[in-house]
Parts: sequence; structure tokens; C-alpha cells
Amino acid sequence: MADLPIFLQDQSEEKIMQRMLDRVPADIDKSEGSFIWDAEAPVAFMLSEAAIWAQQVLQRGFASSSFGEYLDLRTAEHGVVRRAAVAATGLVRFKGTPGKIVPAGTIVATPADEVTGEASTEYETVAAVILNENSEGVVAVRAIVPGKTGTVPAGVITVMSSPINGVTAVTNLEETRGGADIESDDSLLERFYSQVRNQGTSGNKAQYLKWAGEVAGVGGVQVNPLWNGPGTVGIYLLDTEKRAASAEIVAAAQQHIDPSQDGQGEGTAPAGPIVSVQPAQEVHINISVKLTLVSGASLADVEALIFNGVKGYLKQLAFVDPFVRFTRIAAVLLDIPAIIDYSDLTVNGKADSVTEIHPGQVAVLGTVDIHE
Repeated sequence: MADLPIFLQDQSEEKIMQRMLDRVPADIDKSEGSFIWDAEAPVAFMLSEAAIWAQQVLQRGFASSSFGEYLDLRTAEHGVVRRAAVAATGLVRFKGTPGKIVPAGTIVATPADEVTGEASTEYETVAAVILNENSEGVVAVRAIVPGKTGTVPAGVITVMSSPINGVTAVTNLEETRGGADIESDDSLLERFYSQVRNQGTSGNKAQYLKWAGEVAGVGGVQVNPLWNGPGTVGIYLLDTEKRAASAEIVAAAQQHIDPSQDGQGEGTAPAGPIVSVQPAQEVHINISVKLTLVSGASLADVEALIFNGVKGYLKQLAFVDPFVRFTRIAAVLLDIPAIIDYSDLTVNGKADSVTEIHPGQVAVLGTVDIHE
């Protein structure tokens, strides 16, 4: 509140009360407990409350100090709307009797954790699937509740919420992806500032970045003008985890910007350019290293720390820095207290090198091979 007008900061109950008493003639008793003092005290309290409300009105009126629904109202004045939550998607494999049909809308879930009290996460199949001669069938699923909670590792969707006769098992082959929570105040404010401070006009790059960034689930945008010759624009998308955007996110962005892909101007893009929205191409960064660990250190725990550290580093690079540096990955290793030293470190089979990430690509962590 320090930046608010000073007259609002001086409106404490005590100061208001004193100013009111100063207006009372000196020959009238205005000591505490007197008739005048008792009459003015409630008024001073209510006026100080009104000053607090006025401060809050000012706070909500400026984007930099606003929040929640008030920030929504402020940014909407400039056409910037908070992005909704996005459901995670993935693939599950059913096993059972050959020829058995698993209908669309079948509910599967992760098991609930009775120890921690964590609830299960439910998904529904987006299409029907027939189990083949190998007694299995693979189908896409979508989380019922949108948000990051729908992003789970491989092998944890194992529960049939509604058992189907002839279906004996279900599991997800890989991690589910693309889940995003409702846009945070910080992210919304950042897009608002980008809108008002960096005005896009006439379909320039800034405007394509803005249009793509309006789509729920988009966590990174790269624009490639003339990507397929004159009159074409290529847009590459990442999700909020800095991975290649899912098909659903890409389709939503295409629908928003240029739904017909014929330059008719039926979306936000102007008539003329043909816009192609596509997911970024993932470039896997595979790491192999020999470690010397402190006594009693768990190799599995160290591997998890390396995974999280390198993954965080690669997320920082996404659509920002085109080079994955060997030395930065080495620094991640040395920042882990359980690692005394390392040797034979290779990144994508090479030692002491830089991996270049080209436009339209994003570096993601692949395999982590650790040996002692």
C-alpha cells in the first residue's frame, strides 16, 4: 500500500478521532469517556474502515496490484482473458478377451492412496476400442477433471472404475501429458503487459504470438514467418511443461487462429496468410555418466535428482536458448550433495559438446544411464 496516495494512508482511527476532537470547542469536555468522546469514537472507527475500503478499491483498480476476478475484469478491458484449465491426455492399454469392445466413455483411474489420503484421478476413453487377437487394445483417454493433477507417470492408471465383463486389466503405456491448471494471476498479468506494451498490428509476429498464447494449455510459442513460402506462417507450440503440445492444444490453437487453413481470415489471423499450427518437435537429450557417491547414498534417489535437475534446465531453454550445453548438465551433477565426482559423462553419445536445437524443436530429457 506504500504507493497509494498519502491521504489514504493517514486515515487511521486514532488520527481521525484526534482531528474530530480538535474541532470541538476547548470549553467542552472531550476527555475519554465524555459525551463528545463517546459520540465521535464510533464515527472515527467507521471512517477508518471506509479508508481501508478505499485503499482496496484502488488496489483492485490497477493491474499490478489486482488479483483474482478483479484482475480478470481489468485485463478483459484489453481483450486478455484468463486461460481455462486443460485436461491431460494419454494412451491406455486394455487386456482381455479378443473381440471384446471397450466403449467410448469407459472410466479408468489411478488407485487412491489410503496412507496419504490422495484421491484417485479418473480418465475416460475418447473412443471405442476392440481387443485384437493378442487380447489387447490401445485407446486415448482424457482426464475427467482438467488440471495438472491429470498428469501421471506411466503404469499408474490400473483401475477400472466400472468393470467390463471380458476386460481383465488396464494400464497407461506412458505418462499422461498436456494437463494445465487455470492460468495464474502472474501469467495473466504477464500476458496483459505484453498486450498493452507490445502492440501487435497487421498480423506481425507479435500478434501471432499473442493469438497463440490466448489458447488454454499453451506454454510456449514460436512463429516461423514464410515457413512454407510466401503467404504462409508456421506456429510451433509447447505445453505448460515445455513439452510438445498435445493434439488437442494444437487443434484448439488452429481453430482460434486459422480454422480453415485457407487464408480466408475466419479466425483471428487476417485474410491472406495460410497458418499452420503444429507441435514442436521433441529432441531427446540422453545422458550417460559414471558416478562416485557418498557412502550410503541411494542410486535411485540420485537418479531422481539428476532427472529433475536436468529436466528443469531444459525447461529453461525451451524456445529461448538454442543450445544444450554439456557444462550446464555437468553443473547439475556437481550441485547434488550425494555425488562426490563423475566421469565418462556423455550427452547424446558425445563428451564435452553442445547440442544445437533448431527452430521448431524443443529439448526434452530422454534416457538417464547411471553406473558406479
